[in-house]
Amino acid sequence: MTAPSATPTPTLLDSAALLQPELAALRRAIHAEPEIGLELPLTQARVVAALAGLGLELTLGEKLSSVVAVLRGGRPGPVVLLRGDMDALPVQETSGLPYASTIDGAMHACGHDLHVAGLVGAAKLLAERREELAGSVVFMFQPGEEGRGGAKIMLDEGLLDAAGAPVVAAYGLHVVSGMLPGGVVSGRPGAAMAAADTLHVTMRGRGGHGSAPHAALDPIPALCEAVTALQTMVTRRFDAFDPVVLSVGYIRGGTINNVIPDDATFEATIRSFSPEARARAEEETLRVVRGVAAAHGLEVDARYERLYPVTVNDGTEAEFTARTVRELFGEDRFRPMAQPLAGAEDFSYVCERVPSAYFFLGACPPDRDHATAAYNHSPEALFDDSVLADGAALLAQLAIARLARE
Repeated sequence: MTAPSATPTPTLLDSAALLQPELAALRRAIHAEPEIGLELPLTQARVVAALAGLGLELTLGEKLSSVVAVLRGGRPGPVVLLRGDMDALPVQETSGLPYASTIDGAMHACGHDLHVAGLVGAAKLLAERREELAGSVVFMFQPGEEGRGGAKIMLDEGLLDAAGAPVVAAYGLHVVSGMLPGGVVSGRPGAAMAAADTLHVTMRGRGGHGSAPHAALDPIPALCEAVTALQTMVTRRFDAFDPVVLSVGYIRGGTINNVIPDDATFEATIRSFSPEARARAEEETLRVVRGVAAAHGLEVDARYERLYPVTVNDGTEAEFTARTVRELFGEDRFRPMAQPLAGAEDFSYVCERVPSAYFFLGACPPDRDHATAAYNHSPEALFDDSVLADGAALLAQLAIARLARE
């Protein structure tokens, strides 16, 4: 009698495909009830419930609604970290989806709902393969990426010590609703995303009647001159191959057309791609606005606020991630990124501490052209959750292969 053949062990992609319906349901539940900032109790509870029964060590944040989960492999070894951010944006959704946001003025317009579901999927895949792992995996479920610096708070609360041994590498994926075709992964070594800072300026003069500007000290013309001078400055004081992007997005001054106000204010976002350009941007912008104010005989309050650093991919880890994508999905699923994005990411704080790789995953729906589709942060942005299984598989494979390297 011929013995029955053994059931083949499912591949990582097979296991991920089986998780796809569950991950999509989780993503859509999170999408329908988005939360903003550092306190995300509903999302945190969903993550904890989704991880239940996997044998992970969970730690909840003290100053934010974070979840840190540790999976210990069957054999001793190093520690790798996988990250997914969880917070939404103050955007009114207009997508028309059946699972669109039910919270007025809040939307998962940057795809963080997919990040949460994808990281849960990676945890499930790795838990199934626990005995194969020589080391531990830390899962970083992070609130407050959208301008709140949640990653830095998690680092301050001991994120990198969660497994009791040093983290040797960290990986993250960010979905994009445009820019890339669905399922295509892109990244680069070195700078992947910009540093983001804010310039706060208030010109202080002396108010008066609009018909007699000579009797007042008008801050409005000085403010306008400072705005245009800053635009000229970035084209004349910075190398085109190490650029700075400066955009004034907020101006406030005055109450009515015939009253010269005492003061006027503007704020600018400043993006840079190297520590050297960032330091010089701070110096040069303050010099310009103070010089313009002095030329007009005004006082000025000028403050340069440093926010997120440059997101820098370690060369070895970036090459390893690109190779892993090609081996897992095929050559056509990886697209080298020619230049960094001018958006910013607080995963940059992790990159400063640990060799890291941060890549992008196309989630453009198949019925849209990725070159023209509404992009992240748009109220019309659409993310195709059919990429969840592949995102989960890639994160899991990065952990498996990186631990095997030691």
